[in-house]
This record gives sequence, structure tokens and C-alpha cells, in this order.
Amino acid sequence: MHTPSSGIPAGESGSAGLAKAMSPGVVDYLFRQLVTGRPAEDVQWEQEGISLAAQPEGAELARRLAETDLDALTPVELFHYVRAAQRLSSWAEDLRQAAVGRYCHPPAESPRSARHPAS
Repeated sequence: MHTPSSGIPAGESGSAGLAKAMSPGVVDYLFRQLVTGRPAEDVQWEQEGISLAAQPEGAELARRLAETDLDALTPVELFHYVRAAQRLSSWAEDLRQAAVGRYCHPPAESPRSARHPAS
């Protein structure tokens, strides 16, 4: 399939391409919002506790990301999910680099190695 410079594959109109890109969970959410007369923007999730954007990097953020149903996210929520995943990845990479640095350049003499010489 040829994709022109507009980014929309040939043969797809703008609205049809967008509908194909939405997950069933997003379509269901938007339909429920339309039927009840509420705006398409989901603001309730922001009121239910700390947002992914505000969650500090660490085990809790990793747990929340792993347990998230991506198909149920709105486009805005998915954007925040991706940003949080990028922050977590960067944080984990910093930990890895610190550990590699420690492994490659151990302290000159640690008390534990002085007491227990290698055999």
C-alpha cells in the first residue's frame, strides 16, 4: 500500500482512517459519552488518584503500566501512558548505567572484600 506524504494511506479518507486507528475501547467510550451528552474528554480518571504523569518512577509506576488495559484508554490517556512508560524506561536505564559503572569501576577497597578475600 502506497502512503503519500500526507501520511494517510492511499484509498483512505481522513475520517475513515481515524476510525480504523481507534481501538474498540475508545470507540465504546466515545459512544457512551455522546449518548449521555457528556464531552468526549475523560476527566474522571484524573480525579481518582495520582495520575500517571505525577506518579514517581519506580515499582508502583511499573505495576500501574503493566496492569493498564491499553484498549480501554482514550487518546489523551494513551498519550500520558506512553510518556509515563518513557519516564520509567529512562529511570531504569539510569539504574542500569549506575550498576554497570559500579561493576566496571569498583571502589578501591570495600570492608566486605577486605574481610573475605577471593579464593
